Amino acid sequence: MADRGLMLLIKNARILTMAGQVYENGYILADQGKIIKLGEFNTGMEVIEAKGTDCEIIDASGSCVMPGMIDAHCHLGMWEDAVGFEGSDGNEETDPVTPQLRAIDGIYHSDKAFTEARENGITTVVTGPGSANVIGGQFAALKTYGRRIEEMILKEPVAMKVAFGENPKTVYHEKRQAPMTRMATAAILRESLLKAGEYRQMLDDYTRDSENNDKPDYDMKMEALLRVLNGEIPLKAHAHRADDILTAIRIAKEFNLKITIEHCTEGHLITDLLLEEGISAIVGPFMTDRSKIELRNQSIKTPGLLAKAGIKVAIMTDHPCTPIQFLPLCAAMAVKEGMDEEEALKAITINAAEITGISDRVGSLAAGKDADLAILDGPPLELKTKVLYTIINGKVVYKGEK
Repeated sequence: MADRGLMLLIKNARILTMAGQVYENGYILADQGKIIKLGEFNTGMEVIEAKGTDCEIIDASGSCVMPGMIDAHCHLGMWEDAVGFEGSDGNEETDPVTPQLRAIDGIYHSDKAFTEARENGITTVVTGPGSANVIGGQFAALKTYGRRIEEMILKEPVAMKVAFGENPKTVYHEKRQAPMTRMATAAILRESLLKAGEYRQMLDDYTRDSENNDKPDYDMKMEALLRVLNGEIPLKAHAHRADDILTAIRIAKEFNLKITIEHCTEGHLITDLLLEEGISAIVGPFMTDRSKIELRNQSIKTPGLLAKAGIKVAIMTDHPCTPIQFLPLCAAMAVKEGMDEEEALKAITINAAEITGISDRVGSLAAGKDADLAILDGPPLELKTKVLYTIINGKVVYKGEK
């Protein structure tokens, strides 16, 4: 079980709830890791006084409080910081179809980058396999604090990673096996989903009539894909180029699957189609070089253009491509390039939570949600702003210097 703090009061703060309300002189009361109550501090005095000295109190006068930030797509812990091959556990490049792989079995929970995330107010990361394979495996949503991975899990699995475009083509071209073309990538994904559908039908037939139907042999890959077919988790589709984005959407529609588009580098070229299809986008990393052909239209303007078109946007680092601690900087750069500041903040809080299916617990400040907070000495997207406290499950996990 995650380590949950005792009763905690934060008072005299400017609170950005990311739920449509701002408290200029607010308080938040949390107990056993959950937010109990929040509001303007003057109206909450009776609650505080009733709790007496059993409550840890943080006077956040002159500070800004916001939900802990969320990176909606990264590989934190999968490629260990400064380790090399021994810490490279994000891509199983021996089989293009590996849905049975689980991120939690490859994450190094003590990676220094988790500490750097906490130091910068990032409390949740959605992390998992890379994009070498057509089907890479299962992503997990983790808190950035815990003694072991089991204590960090917020939701697992949270999505199934699939990849289109250059990455699987490049990896398997070197091995002289499929997929060496975009056609093969799509065909391999379709074939896997069709096989999973047949597996499900066989299980259903056996459950309905075990005397006249054989139970299929256990298949770990198919079991993992059942979660996708049953709508329990979405496809998390790595797609940069416009045609790859549209192929991902086409296949999701064919099988009636949930899907999010990851990277969405050329999404600004097809905003009308994304809006028409009701697609959400997790955009980034855009603070990198254009290291491959499919990034030739990469732009920091993309998240702003998508948001202005009415598309729900989250901003990601794709750590280690952009180091995790620069998530708020990525949002700030998006604002500099035309994104509305409120939308940029949503892109690293509530939008990130909603798109990844974890908004019942994190992403905004409300009674009943996890007490995951960042207390800042200035506006969240100001370059000079420092994190004073990071709080996860109601416990102070980082305390900076004023």
